[in-house]
Amino acid sequence: MENRTIQVAILGLGTVGFGTYKVLCAQREEMLPKLGVQIEVKKILVRNVAKAAAKTGHPELITNDWQEILQDDSIGIVIELMGGIEPARTYIEEALRAGKHVVTANKDLIASDHGRLLDLAKEHGCDLMFEAAVAGAIPVIAPLKQSLAANHLSEVMGIVNGTTNFILTKMAQQGMEFSDALALATELGYAEADPTADIEGLDAARKVAILASIAFNSRVSVEQVATEGITKITANDIRYAHEMGCCIKLIGMAHGGDAGVEAYVAPMLIPLDHPLAAVNDSYNAVFVRGDAVDNAMFLGRGAGELPTASAVVGDVFEVVRNVVHGCCGRISCTCYKQLPVVPMENVKSRYFLRVRVEDKIGVLAMVADVFARHQVSVEQIIQKQKDGDSVEIVVITERVRGGDFQKAVHCIEVKQNVRAVESVIRVYGDAE
Repeated sequence: MENRTIQVAILGLGTVGFGTYKVLCAQREEMLPKLGVQIEVKKILVRNVAKAAAKTGHPELITNDWQEILQDDSIGIVIELMGGIEPARTYIEEALRAGKHVVTANKDLIASDHGRLLDLAKEHGCDLMFEAAVAGAIPVIAPLKQSLAANHLSEVMGIVNGTTNFILTKMAQQGMEFSDALALATELGYAEADPTADIEGLDAARKVAILASIAFNSRVSVEQVATEGITKITANDIRYAHEMGCCIKLIGMAHGGDAGVEAYVAPMLIPLDHPLAAVNDSYNAVFVRGDAVDNAMFLGRGAGELPTASAVVGDVFEVVRNVVHGCCGRISCTCYKQLPVVPMENVKSRYFLRVRVEDKIGVLAMVADVFARHQVSVEQIIQKQKDGDSVEIVVITERVRGGDFQKAVHCIEVKQNVRAVESVIRVYGDAE
């Protein structure tokens, strides 16, 4: 077995692809003692052959012909790091049908198609691994499927987008407004030229779909994940949150209960004594609650060349171990239930509402009355800063049904004495 070599192909030589190539090279001397075999990169699929040849220094590895990889029976593992839906989906499907194992970091594809791809892998006796599709270097997929499999999980939530966490950290620590913090994130390379997927919560939603499906053994598509970004968060919101003993984080939430699965992404006030409150800058973290484990949290770098490559190569090593011991396909799709996804109007939460009203007697009573008529219990109403003939008030609710709260807010919004509803943010609390 020590003389055996398992050959792999890498699809894509971008940031993560090149990082994966470097980690595999760095691990070369460790492979025999760790795995009992050597791993050899035989081919790297790219668009620009000349550029990739110069980048690696090994032109013999570079190709722009997918068929050269697909038809090479000596290549046993395909590492897909191209991203996007196509042609990645086609390449993964063809690789699995050809009996090649697949490791991918493609969150877009896994979020939308992981069930069907896992079924295809099972049909052909192959492994399909995707640890790097959620939270970069942080191991969370394998623990959910293996180490925590003895639990009935009730909640998986986390900070799963480093760009938004960096922005909110700078707003909290330096008093920046959103636009200034986004500009800094762009300047430092944390935000893309088009940051929409990050700041509107779309990137986090893909990861929530994956986590929810695995945690609750029932498929949740990305289209079923309600999504709200951080573009409306202001320095005032963060300051008021701090006064309440909280911080604001963009949270990906998956909760399982009798009614089904709740899955959404939204800014949320988190108590400062919660483990997620201390996760700052571009770090990611996933917090898990189970009946046996109680609470556990996984923390680390959520993106980047080498952190993501760490998760990719870890999956490659796991596939290789399975190949060596003849036990591939041990853990395929774990979605053996068919649970409904709870509509957001039926999801209960506490809320923070910031509204500017005319500075007149009876306005606070009017706001309280509207909430009462819509079955929204109010925990407290606080009058904040005054500006001319208007005043800002902050309302904190008890746990209420989302639909009831939204109706109450709409009713308040159109009242004559209300200037503007300036912020509506969820407040984290243990689900009932």
